[in-house]
Amino acid sequence: MARRFLSERRRDPYYRAAQREGLRSRAAFKLAYLDDRFHLFRPGFRVLDLGAAPGGWSLVARERVGARGAVVAVDPRPLAPIDGVRFVRGRVGDPSLLTKLGADRYDVVLSDMSPRISGAYATDHARSVALVREAFGVATGVLARGGTLVTKVFDGDLLEDVSRELGAAFVSVRRTKPPASREPSSELYLLAFGYRRVAAPVPARRESPVGPAAAI
Repeated sequence: MARRFLSERRRDPYYRAAQREGLRSRAAFKLAYLDDRFHLFRPGFRVLDLGAAPGGWSLVARERVGARGAVVAVDPRPLAPIDGVRFVRGRVGDPSLLTKLGADRYDVVLSDMSPRISGAYATDHARSVALVREAFGVATGVLARGGTLVTKVFDGDLLEDVSRELGAAFVSVRRTKPPASREPSSELYLLAFGYRRVAAPVPARRESPVGPAAAI
């Protein structure tokens, strides 16, 4: 199985092109396609790349936002340095991540995170949707108003639900499959545009206890 995978990868034109161009991963071509089609980046934009290792997406983002822009890469694994990219060691879903990121706001949040593949389609789909929700949770804490979230998901019966969840916080949500995605793969990309910065509901004011219990 491993030998066949390596053989197929060597024949993959995107893999060979990534190796030739020093892009770290074939996934770089997916983000390049998404930007060419949907115009995700502008010079000077701030970009947060979640689950960034090995760094293919961060490289593309850094090139496209230019010297005036900024890219922050997040991953629990070490990441080989990339000129102009700040690395934050952390795991998406860890409550301490937002503290590590600080108060900066981002124009684009990226997530090419993929679950550990079990081989059970329903399980892998559900896990991928869970990662979308985790990326969405980070995005709601760091995106500037009008910002964009780009996240990978596996197609399946939960796709409509998570698309509606994003739609409640963004002006529009699109789906697409880049040409560099392998044909048999069920992966899609959700692109949510125009973050509304929906305010969290204000907790109901608690009444002061009355009577003897107030002394507790």
